[in-house]
Amino acid sequence: MRPSWCSSFLCFISFIFLFLLASTSLAWSQALSSQPGSGAKVCVAEVNNRTGKSLFVERMTERLVRGLIEGKLAALAMDSATTSDRELRPTLENSAELKRRECNYLVLTQVADPRAHPTELKLPEISIGGRAPNVDASDPPGTPPRENLEVRFALFRPGSPKAVTDTSFPAQPSANVSDSLMQAMDRVANRVGRDAKKK
Repeated sequence: MRPSWCSSFLCFISFIFLFLLASTSLAWSQALSSQPGSGAKVCVAEVNNRTGKSLFVERMTERLVRGLIEGKLAALAMDSATTSDRELRPTLENSAELKRRECNYLVLTQVADPRAHPTELKLPEISIGGRAPNVDASDPPGTPPRENLEVRFALFRPGSPKAVTDTSFPAQPSANVSDSLMQAMDRVANRVGRDAKKK
C-alpha cells in the first residue's frame, strides 16, 4: 500500500497538469479569435501634413490604425512618416521599417490644401452620392463657402513600386477641422481595409 503523501503528491501533480493544459487551450483559442480574418498585416506610416496649417498628425495616424483594427485587420503605426512629395511612394525609411515589421501592406496618407498647390494634377476622387456642398451649419449667413482640404492615400505591397490603391477625396468641410479629418481617416480605413482583403 502506497503512503498517503505519495497519493496526495500525485493528485497535486495531476491537478497542476490539468490546470496548465486548460490555461494553454484558453490562451490559444483567444489568440486565434483575436487574429484578423484576412491574415493581412498593415503598416501605417505617419500622416503627412502638406496644408501649412497645424494638424494633429499623430492622432490622425492613431485613428487610421484603430479603424483598420476595427475592420479586422492587424494594423500598427510606423515610426517613419509618409513622404512630403506630391507623388505617394514609399521612402527608404518606410521600406526598411516595412521589412523589419514583416507587414503585408503599407499605407501612406497625406492631407493637402489644393489652394496651396493649384497647378498639381489631381488624383481620381472617391465620390459617394455626389459632391457635398462646402458649407457648415454653424457658419453665420453670408460666410463664404469653405474650401476642402484634400486627403490622399495609397496602399502598397512590399517591394512593389505600383500602388494597389492610389486615390484622394475632399475632407468634409467643417468649422472643426480636426473632427472632419478624423472622419476622413475612417473613410481611408474603410477603403484600405476593403482593398487589402480582396487583393
